[in-house]
Amino acid sequence: MNFSTFLRHMREGFRSVFRNGWMSIASITSIIVSLFILGVFILLVFNVNNLADQADSQVEVNVFLELNVNQDLREQLQDEISKMPEVSNIRYIPKDKGLEELRENLGEGGESFLEGYAKDNNPLPDAFRVQVIEATTVPFVAQKIEALNTEHVEKPILKVRYGGETVQTLFKVTALIRNIGLILVAALALMAMFLIANTIRVTILARRREISIMKLVGATNQFIRWPFFIEGALLGGIGSIVTIIILFVGYHQLVVASVTSLSMASMVTLIPLQQIWLWLGGLLLALGIVIGVWGSTVSIRRFLKV
Repeated sequence: MNFSTFLRHMREGFRSVFRNGWMSIASITSIIVSLFILGVFILLVFNVNNLADQADSQVEVNVFLELNVNQDLREQLQDEISKMPEVSNIRYIPKDKGLEELRENLGEGGESFLEGYAKDNNPLPDAFRVQVIEATTVPFVAQKIEALNTEHVEKPILKVRYGGETVQTLFKVTALIRNIGLILVAALALMAMFLIANTIRVTILARRREISIMKLVGATNQFIRWPFFIEGALLGGIGSIVTIIILFVGYHQLVVASVTSLSMASMVTLIPLQQIWLWLGGLLLALGIVIGVWGSTVSIRRFLKV
């Protein structure tokens, strides 16, 4: 195809969009509605995944030490745990600091529970707080830390806790949320594709006489297809851009509301728009154009067999 022919196809594609005004508006509206629903669901899935990641990151292993562990043995144990490849961070929590943190976590209701306990009669042991690189390895890391007791005659570890069944349930729930989210996004994307393709098919159906005349005067299939390809890409591109603007403005307002509302911010932390606008905008724009071209390709095929 030479450049002048390509320019002719581009010109015809643009003209068709404006010449078939109401049908073009119907196609663009269909693309906006479908991509908007898909975009909202993608944002929902990613924010749910973000919340699941935050919950996973808060899971840690608490290693309580025996009372007779001296400083050299404690430092040796800390060094052995920190060298485990699954461990990302380890903090030593002296028993005095542990009592202070427990008092803060319990709040006013904990004052009566901890009444009478101070530095001299602190019932808590020294401890390590261990964080791991991958949250699902927490049970495995807990077992490895417990096994360190067998390597020391003094048996320095009193107890290892990580939440047990609660953590396992949390991992199962977050994995289920992620899998269901991916399946629903894929199903919604397919539904949007077929909905948009059918709308474009109706547009081309209304112009079948025009296509038949072009065939009768000897136009090749490729010559007929190109303006429809460009028209489909334009309809998809315009619909995507309008969807992106509406979606991003609405989401930005929601993020601002979640930050300014203390009650909402304490419950939900939404992903900032600046972290996702580029790839999500690119995805919706590419999807709209591809769907527009694909819908035109599929729809025009039957009319070219005349």
